[in-house]
Amino acid sequence: MTQSAPPLALTMGEPGGIAPEITETAWRTLRQTGPAFFVIADPALYPNIETSAIDSPAEAATVFPSALPVLPLNGAVNAKTGCASAETAPAVIDSIERAVTLALSGAARGVVTNPIQKSALLASGFAFPGHTEFLDALTADAPAPTDAPRGAVMMLAGPQLRAVPVTVHQSVVDAIKSLRPDLIIRTARIIADALNRDFGIAAPRLAVSGLNPHAGEAGALGAEDAMIIAPAVDALREMGVDVVGPLPADTMFHDEARARYDAALCMLHDQALIPAKTLAFHEAVNVTLGLPIVRTSPDHGTALTIAGQGAARADSLIAAIRLADDMAARRRAR
Repeated sequence: MTQSAPPLALTMGEPGGIAPEITETAWRTLRQTGPAFFVIADPALYPNIETSAIDSPAEAATVFPSALPVLPLNGAVNAKTGCASAETAPAVIDSIERAVTLALSGAARGVVTNPIQKSALLASGFAFPGHTEFLDALTADAPAPTDAPRGAVMMLAGPQLRAVPVTVHQSVVDAIKSLRPDLIIRTARIIADALNRDFGIAAPRLAVSGLNPHAGEAGALGAEDAMIIAPAVDALREMGVDVVGPLPADTMFHDEARARYDAALCMLHDQALIPAKTLAFHEAVNVTLGLPIVRTSPDHGTALTIAGQGAARADSLIAAIRLADDMAARRRAR
């Protein structure tokens, strides 16, 4: 394995969930081929493999073939397998903050975040609804390429579909209230830029879903499609974005439809995530677009009910590591 670029930073995630065991599996799978990564955690969380405490990310590539490089947190993480606790939340948050700091400095080429238990973090006073919003805040003041639109946007990327929800961690009622043409335009521009910058697609094509059944049926099933979404699509076309919509969401995801676009922009969380997870439940990756750093994550939760039982699959984490490596290489080559 050759590794000239900085390694990827992997966060600890929820220590009581499956994050420790899928991290072990990912290391076993990638140790000889790469890409190299290190994890910011308590080394004691990984009892089933060799670990090596490192003082800096620069040591990770040398260590990686023989041991999991661990950049230790300050103090032990006292987690109980199968349980999430607010007591370990500060360590979970610290791992994320340190990974982002290292990526912003260039010491890490990107961040791959293990799943977190939002309820445990919120119980500790965490002020964000999820990773995406937290990463947006952590990188808000960092410089970015002058031609790159900014703002954290969540994409689910799998072998057969890339899907993005305009509204994310909101109730359906609140999501509909928050839909605006400028929000759709901003999200679409970030997607188009990322498809070119991070995925190597020279001329990205976007498909935009409607909100209501049949995209509103000419107003018979709701006015939002004509009043909010269609004007945004028209404005995007005027900006030079290759986009179609609003399209009925129920006909956007069959094989022939997916062949006509590079990413689907959906109005609601479940409009995007249901088809993405149906098509690639084990391989889909959560990607945060619009940041000055590369960030990917497995497309699943902490799976507390199966933690420690040897049943957890690391496919999505491994895919997230490989995709982060690809994205970082494309950014580095620009």
